[in-house]
Amino acid sequence: MPGEKRVNVPKVVSARRPRLKPKLGQHFLAADSYAAQIVDALGNVSQNTVLEIGPGRGMLTSLLAKRARRLIAVELDRVLAAQLRLRLGMYSNVEVIEADILSVDFDSLFGPKPGLGRPGIEFKPQPAKVVGNLPYYITSDILLRLFEYAKYFETLVIMVQKEVADRIAAAPGGRDYGLLSATAQLHARVERLITLPPGAFSPPPEVYSTVLRLTIAPRQKELGLDGDARIEQGFIDFLKFSFAQKRKTLWNNLKSNYPQALLKSALVEARVKPTARAEALTLEESAALFRALRNGGDS
Repeated sequence: MPGEKRVNVPKVVSARRPRLKPKLGQHFLAADSYAAQIVDALGNVSQNTVLEIGPGRGMLTSLLAKRARRLIAVELDRVLAAQLRLRLGMYSNVEVIEADILSVDFDSLFGPKPGLGRPGIEFKPQPAKVVGNLPYYITSDILLRLFEYAKYFETLVIMVQKEVADRIAAAPGGRDYGLLSATAQLHARVERLITLPPGAFSPPPEVYSTVLRLTIAPRQKELGLDGDARIEQGFIDFLKFSFAQKRKTLWNNLKSNYPQALLKSALVEARVKPTARAEALTLEESAALFRALRNGGDS
C-alpha cells in the first residue's frame, strides 16, 4: 500500500521555544482502517503498558485507551495535550504527559519506585510497548534513546517517512544501509508492515509513510559485545566512525581514530578488506573488526 507521514510539532517543552526545524505543520492520521491496523500490530495489550509518542488528535489514543492496561501518551504540543486530557478524562488507565519525548526520564517512568521492592532482589520491569509517528528529522534521536533504555520495552510500532523506513530496514550491501540500519538491527528485529498514502492524513503531506514493527531482540551477546556497558557503547561509537562519511572506505573513516598499525592488523584478523565500505559489512563482520581493535588495544 502507498504511504505517508504524520507530523509531530518540534517544540522543546522545557525551554518553551521551537526547535530550529519545521514549524507547527502537523499532519494527523485520519483513516480509521489504518489506525486499527497500527494498534493491532502491537498485539494484545490488555496486560501491558503502552507508551504513545506524539498522539496528536488521539486517533490511536482513543483505540488504545480501550485496550491497554496502562497508556502513557507523550505529546509535545500544549494545546493538543490539554485536548487529549479532556477527551480521555474518563479513562483511569490513561496519562497524558506534555513533554518532549527526548527529555522524558524513562527510569522514573518505568523503573523501580523508591520504597518498593526488597533489598537483594533485582528489579525486572514488565516491558512496555511503544507506538507513535516519529518526525523524520529526529527519528534517529528518538530510536537511539529508546534503544538506550531497551530493557523497558518489548515492541516498537512506529510510523516514519518511507525513505527513513527504507534505511532502518535496509540490508547490508545496499545504498540505504547505514548507521541507523546497523543500530536498529543491533537492538531489534525489523518488519515492514504497511505504507500509508498522503490521503490517509489531514492535511495530506507530500510524502508517504511506512509503519515498522521493531521487536526488541538485542544481539550484543551473540556478537560478543555483552557484559559491559562500555563495550556496548564503544561498539556504537565504532559504528559512528565507520559510517562517518559513507563515500569513504573503512580505512579512511577509521584511521584518524585508531593507530594505523593496530587498524591494519585488526582488519587482517577480522578478514575485512581496507577498501571495503561500512555499508558492505554485516553486523557480524563489524563486530569482529571492533573486537579485533579492542583486543589489540588491550594487548
